[in-house]
Amino acid sequence: MYAIVKIGGHQYKVSENDAVYVNRLPNQPDEKIELDTVLLLKDGKGEITVGKPYVEGATVSATIKDHVKADKVIVFKKKRRKGYRVKNGHRQAITRLHIEKIG
Repeated sequence: MYAIVKIGGHQYKVSENDAVYVNRLPNQPDEKIELDTVLLLKDGKGEITVGKPYVEGATVSATIKDHVKADKVIVFKKKRRKGYRVKNGHRQAITRLHIEKIG
């Protein structure tokens, strides 16, 4: 059983007892949230339900485990023969979700 949910403009394939990293959410750690923007749902029998645009009555229960930072991405800019070099780094703030139930 899995579902495709939309969180923060991105789509994620989630199953029960999965850990999913999403863009930073404003909720606090150990807080339970309900995701009702389910785009696709596959049950245990193999039946696939596609939403128009969302599946009616389908929700995904999740718990926010913690807020962390992603791996560093290096941004390097250079213009040849000009002596111009700039090196920057960026770490995106992300949230770790634990998927508890798909219903």
